[in-house]
Amino acid sequence: MDKFESFSGVAAPMPLVNIDTDMIIPKQFLKTIKRSGLGVNLFAEMRYDDAGNEIPDFVLNKPAYRNAEIIVAGDNFGCGSSREHAPWAIKDFGIKCVISTSFADIFFNNCFKNGILPITLPQEQIDVLMKDAEKGSNARLDIDLENQTVTTSEGESFSFEVDPFRKHCLLEGLDDIGLTMEKAGAIDSFEAQAGQARPWV
Repeated sequence: MDKFESFSGVAAPMPLVNIDTDMIIPKQFLKTIKRSGLGVNLFAEMRYDDAGNEIPDFVLNKPAYRNAEIIVAGDNFGCGSSREHAPWAIKDFGIKCVISTSFADIFFNNCFKNGILPITLPQEQIDVLMKDAEKGSNARLDIDLENQTVTTSEGESFSFEVDPFRKHCLLEGLDDIGLTMEKAGAIDSFEAQAGQARPWV
């Protein structure tokens, strides 16, 4: 997993509430077990018509937001089924951070495991960020995980909370496998001792 670094990015405004995982990545795209290639299907039923053509009014199809790296969303983002394909699709599209007033628990946890920073802020601050995002690609939000701040294009800054362990994992690029591999020396030592003590195993 790549290390999460502070960045300045375009934010796509998505004021809908209860954006569920089936909206994020519809069920017909769940056949793959690969984490890559799903970005083109992100929000597929809202991005494309029945013939596969882009729907111009959808935010990620607008020129200003095609390279968005942040989503500012309504309440209860990521609800619905527990499919990990949802953060896979978000990450593959290029989104590094999702900001909302609340997230479904499983989606929230899956974000951290896939290098995405989910930020929870109160509604009045979301309103400010949503308005700023609506300005288009000329307005960029600054995301600073180290100092735990989100700063608007006009310099207004909001602080957010993040679990210290999860923050460490994002900053160091550690998923579950990476965390395990940090203990590789201890694992090798245990296996060597176990092999000597129980050679029949």
